[in-house]
Amino acid sequence: MTKVFIDGSEGTTGLRIFERFEKRDDIELLKIPSELRKDPAEISKYINASDITFLCLPDDAAREAVSLCNNADTVIIDTSTAHRTNPDWAYGFPELSKAHRDKIKTSKRIAVPGCYATGFISLVYPLVQAGILPKDYPIACFAASGYSGGGKKLIAQYEDEARDKKFSSARMYGWTQNHKHLKEMKAITGIDAEPLFSPFTADYYSGMIVQVPLQVSHLAKKVTPADVRECFAKHYEGEKFIHVLPLGVEADCGNTFFSSEMSGRDDFNIFVTGNDDRIVVASSFDNLGKGASGAAIQCMNISIGADEAKGLNI
Repeated sequence: MTKVFIDGSEGTTGLRIFERFEKRDDIELLKIPSELRKDPAEISKYINASDITFLCLPDDAAREAVSLCNNADTVIIDTSTAHRTNPDWAYGFPELSKAHRDKIKTSKRIAVPGCYATGFISLVYPLVQAGILPKDYPIACFAASGYSGGGKKLIAQYEDEARDKKFSSARMYGWTQNHKHLKEMKAITGIDAEPLFSPFTADYYSGMIVQVPLQVSHLAKKVTPADVRECFAKHYEGEKFIHVLPLGVEADCGNTFFSSEMSGRDDFNIFVTGNDDRIVVASSFDNLGKGASGAAIQCMNISIGADEAKGLNI
């Protein structure tokens, strides 16, 4: 059995990972006593006794946890922002390329992508690789997420019975353009500049839509929505976690998509809409699934040679 330790198991992502393992017969969970979960010496014992350690911690705590590992065989899967642009770490998005999947398979250090970054990169990376989207294109990205993406503090605010009525409306943020996911959005896709990013949180628990609008006249080649959809279909051919929806699917949905539609799932949908002048590409998924814990477990499955979807909902 694979010995697994979750450092930060009481946080939102850690709890979700823990829940996924309860029904698995190939995993032995190493459970640190609650009163010792912040003791570095005790944490070190559990990390070094594990085959796989998940870090569900703030950035600085994640870096400290990595420094406690002296077992050369322990694989660390970090869900924080700390190592996502570190070239020595595998970036945990196996569908991007064979090289990404191979590095996850062989690396002892794996960084799980951010939720917004997952949606953005899933759309921009294939278009850049196909020569459709110029690296100097001034990209804008708009995204809506459930409030669970903000962690325990934001969850408590939304679920407080005495909350301010403003929490029933959209919570717009990221105004200073310093969102923590921007660095990986730029680094992983290879674009020249960080995108103009406008996220908001709404009054529901989980699920998100990330969208990128494209002006066809500013692309590297003239394409139609069908061409762009075909680019995604080719890039993600054979991938069980990513579904490229048929062109025109929005008509079947009443020309409306809801950002909570993929809540509770670990896969995600990509769809293309618009016209010959302006195209919108978008991805819909669960910020706690493929955007966090689901992606972490998928990476672990690859690392240990299990079916990628084992224990996941797709």
